[in-house]
Amino acid sequence: MAPTALRRRGVTLTVPEPAARNAVAPALCGAALRAIERAFDRMFGAQANPWRHLGALSFFLFWIVVASGIYVYAFFDPSAAGAFRSVEALAREQPYMGGVARSLHRYASDAFALTVVLHLVRELALGHFRGFRWFSWLSGVPLIWLMIASGVGGYWLVWDELAQFVAIATTEWLDWLPAFGEPLVRNFVAPEAVTDRLFTLLMFLHIGIPLLLLAGMFVHIQRVNYADVGPARALASGTVIALVALSVAKPALSHGAANLALAPQALALDWFYLFFYPLLYGRSAGELWAWAAGLTLLLLLLPAARRGAREPVAEVSLANCNGCARCFADCPYAAIVMRPREGGSERLRAVVLPGWCASCGICAGACPSSTPFRRGEKLVTGIDMPQRPVNALREALERALEAPAPAPRVVAFGCDRAAPVGPLEQPGVTAFGLICVSMLPPSFIEYALRDGADGVLVAACREGECAYRTGERLAVERFAGRREPHLRANVPPARVRLVHAGEGEEAELARALDEFRAELARLPRLAIRPAARWRARHAGHPVKI
Repeated sequence: MAPTALRRRGVTLTVPEPAARNAVAPALCGAALRAIERAFDRMFGAQANPWRHLGALSFFLFWIVVASGIYVYAFFDPSAAGAFRSVEALAREQPYMGGVARSLHRYASDAFALTVVLHLVRELALGHFRGFRWFSWLSGVPLIWLMIASGVGGYWLVWDELAQFVAIATTEWLDWLPAFGEPLVRNFVAPEAVTDRLFTLLMFLHIGIPLLLLAGMFVHIQRVNYADVGPARALASGTVIALVALSVAKPALSHGAANLALAPQALALDWFYLFFYPLLYGRSAGELWAWAAGLTLLLLLLPAARRGAREPVAEVSLANCNGCARCFADCPYAAIVMRPREGGSERLRAVVLPGWCASCGICAGACPSSTPFRRGEKLVTGIDMPQRPVNALREALERALEAPAPAPRVVAFGCDRAAPVGPLEQPGVTAFGLICVSMLPPSFIEYALRDGADGVLVAACREGECAYRTGERLAVERFAGRREPHLRANVPPARVRLVHAGEGEEAELARALDEFRAELARLPRLAIRPAARWRARHAGHPVKI
């Protein structure tokens, strides 16, 4: 659904329709997911909440699998006669090193599969497969197949009864394809058919496929700035402790040695990787190939299922761009690149890649030319959002502060993807919605306080819930003075309130506003300067409050 234009105090603002704003996730799925994540926040905190860091947890588990696999490989005999014996020796001769390493390799692999699937489900529920996210989504689909192939190959190497079952079932399934001249299953019809060359090939595949998986994982995050590839220390430590404890309490053991002369009767399957193997004996191979291909094709086609019109992307004004690269550094999706200006100038210019732009406005909030203190009737910034220009925000703020209002007077800025600030409007409170809270240049807070506001409330989404990944974090860093552009130190902290309230937490936001106004009422009023006269006298020259 296309955005609509509203007239607020003589200024036209473009505001998305509620249906379009919430189109990123079906209401029920989004609400259920938020409830789960916030429940875990209360127990562990956002930084240690596994639901908020499934991608980072997957990377971390992959490295645990690699580290434990290297140890196991040092004692592994890649031969038909020695494979089973060498794995068993780890558990029996090194119960507190080799046995734990082998179990850790197994359980970390299972956890890796679980976090990858949960990551897929979460992104699907949030609708993170459309528009500018198409590359990350499409590059992630093949990783599922590489992950399954890596896990299944590991079971072959153990060469126990389960490996025998997996090997025969897999080759029977592959034999349905016309790509192989002779049936692969013939390699497992008799004990003498299994040779050392086969185990050398399996070892090569079990190392090569994970390397392809790792390369694919890094391709998967190429269009994501500041990708979350490492969990916080608390989450990482807790994960390692849990996996080691599980490895000690319930060691991963092999079935009996493989015997091609006998058919295994009872097997304990690893449902994380071998979940579809029972179906090979209940459905035809062609039917399972059709299901696998159909599901993969469905996932690949999801980015084409767009909802509504594409939001306008950021636009660069070369006359106002000084090449500082702040927008380049803050863009969450690497949609801005710095290139040399034409004519051989050493100065750089920002260039927006339209297909990558999330239309979040974070770049506009990072631009040093977005300050409302600049001279001129119209504020043209180095980079801006055409549907929500910074100049329109300044004009709307000026008009709002020129109108009389009861004290204490509060200006509220909020994120459209968090608890909306629109319902907060009342006598003495003026609210402005933003695409993302980091679209707000911190200088607007100082500007509002100098033009008649007694306090400024900024409503950001909860930690980890930013629809554009980094918006909430960047806003916190700017207000704390750790990132440019930062809030100037001369702004009284008591007159600025940053509130974290996600979608569905409107009551908490309203309560925070009431508390803030009560605190402001106890403070002395700021000296009121007539806005137009003050701006004419001090435009471009901020002074202390």
